[in-house]
Amino acid sequence: MTALILALVAGGVIGLALGGLGGGGSVLAVPALIYLVHFTPAQATTAGLVIVSLTSVTALVGHARDGNVVWRTGLLFAAAGIVPAVIAGAAAGRLPDALLTVAFAAVAALAAVRMLRPANTGLPGPVDPRKAGAAGAGLGTVTGFLGVGGGFLAVPALVGVLGLPMRRAVGTSLLVITINSMAALTARAGSGAHLDWAVVAPFTAAAVLGAWDGKRLAQRLKGRTLQRVFAYALLAVAALMLVDALF
Repeated sequence: MTALILALVAGGVIGLALGGLGGGGSVLAVPALIYLVHFTPAQATTAGLVIVSLTSVTALVGHARDGNVVWRTGLLFAAAGIVPAVIAGAAAGRLPDALLTVAFAAVAALAAVRMLRPANTGLPGPVDPRKAGAAGAGLGTVTGFLGVGGGFLAVPALVGVLGLPMRRAVGTSLLVITINSMAALTARAGSGAHLDWAVVAPFTAAAVLGAWDGKRLAQRLKGRTLQRVFAYALLAVAALMLVDALF
């Protein structure tokens, strides 16, 4: 019963972040699964992909209704990350748990720093296909290895590299996250990782509901306020995971 309650609470928080910020919440999913419900890092990253895929689809529907998804740009950006996501997803199951934990701590810290930095205004400009392709491939690799959607990387890239306004970058990032997460999950399908669906299912359901609330919350609060709250939470999570892996 305790594990179920913790899963529901953690899922709701992660959904709030994905729905409100277009990313960041998925980085909390894996440590929540490891430390609250005692999944192994390999199980947590696979379960994280399930949670992120379904939650991102839900959040994507809401943003699409508001016209904040640039479909062609998102599909092209995601296409560059599909193959890296599949390769990284297949390789992740063979990595030691300690290495996965350290890598995840580094990514969580990077996500926090990204959120605390001033937002780029996203002025339109010429797009360098090489930079766009590199950014998409890098995002796919991170998604495949660590089971995170990578919205904290996708949003800055869509703004800074492709010149999308912030609101559209958030919506479009959810399309990219969904495609990359599903590609990585497909690669892990035969990895043999056993998932406790009695935990994963309610966790995902709470995240899906939280994504709708996150979208509404983002319209009421300043985006920077929401970002700072999650950024400091991520820094604390990164420190905890690093200490746990090294000591």
